[in-house]
Amino acid sequence: MRNSLYLIGLSVALASCASQQPVKKNSTKSKTPVPKVTSQVKPPTPTVPKTQIQHEGDYDFFKVNIGDISKNDNTISYGSIVSANPKGYKVVKTFFPSVAQNFRQKYIILHYTALDDDKSVTVLTQQSVSAHYLVNNLGDKDIYQLVDENKRSYHAGISAWRNDKMLNDTSIGIEIVNPGYVADASGMRIFPDFDDAQMKKVAALVKDIADRYMIPPTNILAHSDIAPTRKSDPGPKFPWKKLYDEYQIGMWYDEATKQEFYNQIIPEKYALEMNTAPFIFKYQAALKTLGYGLEPSGMVDNATKKTIEAFQFHFRPEKYDGVMDAETWSILQALNVKYPNK
Repeated sequence: MRNSLYLIGLSVALASCASQQPVKKNSTKSKTPVPKVTSQVKPPTPTVPKTQIQHEGDYDFFKVNIGDISKNDNTISYGSIVSANPKGYKVVKTFFPSVAQNFRQKYIILHYTALDDDKSVTVLTQQSVSAHYLVNNLGDKDIYQLVDENKRSYHAGISAWRNDKMLNDTSIGIEIVNPGYVADASGMRIFPDFDDAQMKKVAALVKDIADRYMIPPTNILAHSDIAPTRKSDPGPKFPWKKLYDEYQIGMWYDEATKQEFYNQIIPEKYALEMNTAPFIFKYQAALKTLGYGLEPSGMVDNATKKTIEAFQFHFRPEKYDGVMDAETWSILQALNVKYPNK
């Protein structure tokens, strides 16, 4: 019996051991986190531009573009680099220049002075009006610079073109010595011609500025283009087509495109429609598309007449009566085809 009891007890003990699960390790996390040891990764050192700053005396210059010309980005410094001088600190140009920059100069605006040479100099240097350049009419090779290209001159005033306003901020102003118009007994304005030698100066100057700042043809404009209700300079005698044909300066329409639009016009129908509100709105919108700061209204007001007149000064100087006739309308459409406002 003692042996029987011993065997029963041994069997129970073995069964009990077989049913037990393996002992688990304590998975309770410590309340105090153990910091992980990580290696410190230093940020990469910026790459210094290959083209270095040029030092000339006390001045620094950067004369090579490393920007993206396709985006009109340009890092060239045409003058010395202007830098801050904070007290107690040193401004360094170790990583100069950033490629994300372009020029302030987006426009070239052409004016006439309506004064003689001497008075033009006096007014533009001693009064509250100025321009970056003054082109005299003395038959010499001189062009007067009056304002640094990197600074604003006071030449445009209240102005607008396409998406920009107050163009003093973004333009270079060129004044051209010319006596301006006189009115005859009937009130008709008579504009004087521009001297050929003087226009060669203007062409060379505009070409140089436009090339350096990559200014497009649509941004080489008359004062009357950007302020048609206030200004009429440089007037209908300014040789825009000559500058376009001989120097590739500014805008001009393609004659074939203009003629295509003109051939589509039925004179009798046009005469009936040209004074209707829908058509007035249409050509006002077309003027605005080209760049003029005119808000379409469907009504012919003073601003509309003056804007058409300014357009005709520039693109149809043979007739500048402020009326949107078939020829003017065809020219306007041809220009919008050639120079779309993107």
